Amino acid sequence: MDCHVAESIAIIRCFAVNLVDCKSRTGYAASPHYGTARPAQGSLPMSLTPPPRNYTSCNVGHIPRATRERLTGQRALTLWMTGLSASGKSTTAFALEACLIDQGRLCVVLDGDNLRHGINRNLGFSPEDRRENIRRVAEIARLMNDAGLIVIVSLISPLQVDRDMARAIIGADRFLEILISAPLAVCENRDPKHLYAKARAGEIPDFTGISAPYEIPHAPDCILETTSLTPNEAAIRLATLIQSRQKG
Repeated sequence: MDCHVAESIAIIRCFAVNLVDCKSRTGYAASPHYGTARPAQGSLPMSLTPPPRNYTSCNVGHIPRATRERLTGQRALTLWMTGLSASGKSTTAFALEACLIDQGRLCVVLDGDNLRHGINRNLGFSPEDRRENIRRVAEIARLMNDAGLIVIVSLISPLQVDRDMARAIIGADRFLEILISAPLAVCENRDPKHLYAKARAGEIPDFTGISAPYEIPHAPDCILETTSLTPNEAAIRLATLIQSRQKG
């Protein structure tokens, strides 16, 4: 195994998430885990816990990102997919991953549902926890970009200020904001777990699009209308966008 491939695999393993009980990828669907993750009883959400005093400093490695990019033969980017639950983010993300792998590109999907089984399992869906969720995912994406990978993030990330935070963490030159768009009525109709109905009945609090806001991106790099595109068609469009950014 080439050393750069082994290094990238090691990075991925460091941030691997538990994929047990994740939903099937047979079509556009809403997250079955919405609203289930909560901090342990009696504890503060991580985003509200004061950080300990930091006595550390950053250690700079000897190998820059550009060197890893030469080894992988690609420019590392993060595609940040945002949209309503059941708009098609996860389905599109995994279709794009398969497309890029077929092209010989090293990539990884950071799916919001999967991460809530692992590194973000102690977070709920309050505005503060959502922001911490996004911060953690952005930090992971940045590290994976530093390793030379193309990162595909699938996260509702409803607020522009939080997506801007992710852009700042990852770097504006590496961050592509992708709006996965579908009307609310279509998302509700796709919902196999009836989460939208539960949200409208008041059974699920802070549900984006119903009892919590969703802010459409001001100037996304790409808009994909999943009512008129299949997942494979959407993936091909994004693969073309990635190719156009490889010389930037």
